Order: sequence, then C-alpha cells, then structure tokens
Amino acid sequence: MEDRGSAPHLAKSERVARRKTLAEDALNLPNLLTFGRILMIPLCLWFLDQDTPRSGFWASMTFTAAAITDVLDGYLARRMGVVSVLGKMIDPLADKLIVMATLVWMVPMQRIPAWVVIALLSREFTITSLRSVAASEGVIISAGQEGKTKTAFQMLGIILLLAGYPYHLSYGFVDLGIVDMVRVGRVLVYLSLVFSVASAAQYFSLFATAVEAKARGRREG
Repeated sequence: MEDRGSAPHLAKSERVARRKTLAEDALNLPNLLTFGRILMIPLCLWFLDQDTPRSGFWASMTFTAAAITDVLDGYLARRMGVVSVLGKMIDPLADKLIVMATLVWMVPMQRIPAWVVIALLSREFTITSLRSVAASEGVIISAGQEGKTKTAFQMLGIILLLAGYPYHLSYGFVDLGIVDMVRVGRVLVYLSLVFSVASAAQYFSLFATAVEAKARGRREG
C-alpha cells in the first residue's frame, strides 16, 4: 500500500537539505571573502564622498583590497575544493557592483565622463545577458585575452581615479614629478573601453560559432 505521506515528507527533507547546503556554502571562506567584498562597497563610497587627498587614498586602498579578495577567493575555492553554485553567482555580481558603484559615483565629481560609464556598463549588461543565453543553450563562453586586458586596465584606472588628486611620485633615483592620478586613470579607463568593445565582438563571434556548431550537430544527429 502506497504511503501518501511519504512524498510531502521527502519534499520537505529535500528543501531542508538544500537550505543546509546553501548555508554551508555561504559560510565557506571563499564566499565569506566575496561577501566581504560587497560590504567594502559602501566603505569605498564613503571615503570617496569625503573628496580629500587622504580619503581618496583610503578609497583607492579599499578598492585595491576588494580586487585582491577577488583573486584570492577564486584561488581558495579551487584549492579547497569548495566551488559552489552560490559562489559562481555572487562572485561576478560582487565585481560588477563595486565597479558600477564607484564609476557612477565619480561622474558628478567630474572624474570620469558619463558617456564612458554608460558605454562600459552597457557592455557588461550585454555580455552578462549573452552568457546567460549561451549557458541556457549549453554553450560555455570563457573570457578571452581582450576581456582580461580590459579588466586589468579598468581596475587600475579606477584605483587611480579614486585617489583623485595629483601626487609627487619617485622611485629610487627616478623622480616622476607631480602626477595627476585622475588624468592617468582616465587614460587607463579609455583603454579599457577599447578592449571592452573588442572583447564584446569576440564574445558575439564565439557565441554565433558555438550556436551554429550545436545546430549543425542536431541536424546531423
């Protein structure tokens, strides 16, 4: 005789198990670092809002610490064997949130033109949507060299823009004089925009090729 109460009980047990797994994922070290990166966003914006050389320095240091945790949490997740669905979701989300927040915040401060921020964020949303559609079709698109170069220029450019003031720089016997961090940061962000466009074109090309190959395989099958 069928136990009618077993199915709801089993479903409840599965839900409890999923919640327990999600809680365990949230508390592993790599994901805690990612959550910490998200919590750094308001701190970075608070320093930035003070708009002084000292606060600019600390804003750039906060952003640098966030960038370091981005590298560290991925390394630890692989090393510790705790790569999780939660981590795959919140890690890129944390990256985009802190980049988006700092860039948008610096527009009214006239450290970066609005059109550049719009172009960069439009690219990010477009590629994120493209990768989601690709994943739903079973196609995985990895970041190419252009995308990695874009990220490097963008991160360094934002760090300098956050510093926000001219500084006297010297390295050993080499005196660079007064360097305007905003101007240098803008140049780096402009370069990141060029690589953003190039990497977006690469993503679309890879997506079209992968979808075409999959469709061809279905026809042949």
